Amino acid sequence: MVSAPSSSSAAPSASGPHGSRGLHLPDTTRELVKIVVAGPFGVGKTTLIDSVSEIRPLHTEEQLTEASVSVDDLAGVRDKTTTTVAIDFGRISLDGGIVLYLFGTPGQERFRALWGDIAYGALGALVLVDTRRIDDSFEVLGLVEDSGLPYAVALNTFPDSRQYTEEQLRTSLDLEPETPMVACDARDRNASIDALLALVQHLISRDVPSSESS
Repeated sequence: MVSAPSSSSAAPSASGPHGSRGLHLPDTTRELVKIVVAGPFGVGKTTLIDSVSEIRPLHTEEQLTEASVSVDDLAGVRDKTTTTVAIDFGRISLDGGIVLYLFGTPGQERFRALWGDIAYGALGALVLVDTRRIDDSFEVLGLVEDSGLPYAVALNTFPDSRQYTEEQLRTSLDLEPETPMVACDARDRNASIDALLALVQHLISRDVPSSESS
């Protein structure tokens, strides 16, 4: 990455979801970055992309049917009626000329074959976790780690989310100390942007060489 926001106070230049910029990239664009938004079934990936995208998001959703009952675990997501079957896609422009292209991935095992194609060319991943169903995140975290993508974890909050300490969550998810982990309400634009900025800052820190001691 050539350039990036200089601090966590960086904010998107678009006025809001599906906002005033329309389909055209801003003239100040300097860096195009592909980001994967990953996580288990029903964790809020589509919602997060909806909340931040400055263009009308692309969704490939289908209704859940009787046939899917035996293969899609609806524990904790009983109100869910649709599922992503290919990708979600959105875009957000950040201060500093960075434009993030967001690719949401299906969360079910039967769509695993799509992972390599969707992740190809990505610089990083934002992994959403539901603390009510922590075990469901292990497979997705494994896929991300096996791909070699740097990532940040966003804990999507729900009204009945369980409360854990940061140490407990990091231990349960087996996260490296440098892996960012932030709380996030995927319905809230600002909270979702903060999660993406945590990932961007992580990518920047990996690209900046450590200062040599004098």
